[in-house]
Amino acid sequence: MTPSLPGARRAAVISLTAGALLAVSALASPAQAATAPSISGKGGFVLNNATGATVYSKTADTRRQMASTTKIMTAAVVLSTKGVDLNRKVTVKQAYRDYVAKQGASTADLRTGDKVTVRQLLYGTMLPSGCDAAYALADTFGTGSTNAARTKSFIAKMNAKATELKLTNTKFDSFDGISQAGNNYTTPRDLAKIAQYAMKNSNFRAVVKATSYKSTAPTSTGGTRTYTWYNTNKLLGSYNGAIGIKTGTGTAAGPCLVFAATRGTKTLVGVVLNGSDRYKDAAKLLDYGFGSSTAKTMKLRSLPADAQSD
Repeated sequence: MTPSLPGARRAAVISLTAGALLAVSALASPAQAATAPSISGKGGFVLNNATGATVYSKTADTRRQMASTTKIMTAAVVLSTKGVDLNRKVTVKQAYRDYVAKQGASTADLRTGDKVTVRQLLYGTMLPSGCDAAYALADTFGTGSTNAARTKSFIAKMNAKATELKLTNTKFDSFDGISQAGNNYTTPRDLAKIAQYAMKNSNFRAVVKATSYKSTAPTSTGGTRTYTWYNTNKLLGSYNGAIGIKTGTGTAAGPCLVFAATRGTKTLVGVVLNGSDRYKDAAKLLDYGFGSSTAKTMKLRSLPADAQSD
C-alpha cells in the first residue's frame, strides 16, 4: 500500500511505481497538467478508459466501504446476463418497500403491485439510488425459492464477476451497499475497473448519463403510474463532458463518487472514496487528466426538493 503523500512527491512515487512505459507516456502527453491535485478523498483513482493506463492514484489499493457505488456492479451483472430482456416486467413486492423503510435507505418509491420493466429498475437503481429497485433486480436475477435465497445467489454472481475481472481487493455482501457485517468493500483501483467494465455496455452508459428519467407503469388495479427519478450525481450537467456514473454515501464509507467524462476522443473514469468534497475532487482529477482548469468555476447542478440524495 502506498501511503498518502502530498503534491509533487506523490506524483513522483506514482510515476516510479507505475513503470517506465507509463511514466514516459504521461510525460509525453501535453494535455495533462504537471502537478497532481490534492483531494479531500481518502482514496482516489483515475484511469484512461481506452487504455486502462493510470492517470492518478491515491491509496489506490486500500480497501474501503463503497456504499451505493455497489450498485454499479448490480447493474453490470444484470446487463451481462445472457439474453437479458430489458422489457421484461417485474411485479413490485411489498418486501422491497419494507426493506427500504427498515433500512432508512434511498428509494425509487416503487409501489407494491406495479409492473415495472428491468430497464425501469436499472434507472430506479442508478438515478435516485433506489435500494428497492436494486432489491427487485437481485430478487429477479438471482435463483432460489425465497427472496433471501435469490438475493444471496445474486450477490454470489457479483462476486463471481469481480473474480472474472481479476479484482483481488473487492468483496460484496450486499446488492445495494447496505452491509450489516461491513464485508462489502473495494479499492479505488478495483472500483474504477468495475466502472470501466460497466461502461462498455451501451445500456449502462445511457442510464448513468441521464440527469432524470420519466416513465409509466401499470398498477395492480389497472391504472397507470408515472415515475420520475432524478440522478443524485450532481457532476452531470455541472462538469463539461461528464457522462456518469454513481454516487454513494454511508456511515462507514463516507461520501463516495464514481465518475466519468469525455472530451474529444479521450474518456476518463475515476473514483473518490470517503471524500468530504467529492464533486470538487472529481472535477480537479478530471481537469488533471484533461489538462484543463474548469473545476475552479464549476457550479453544481441543483436537485429538485423532492429528489433523493446519496
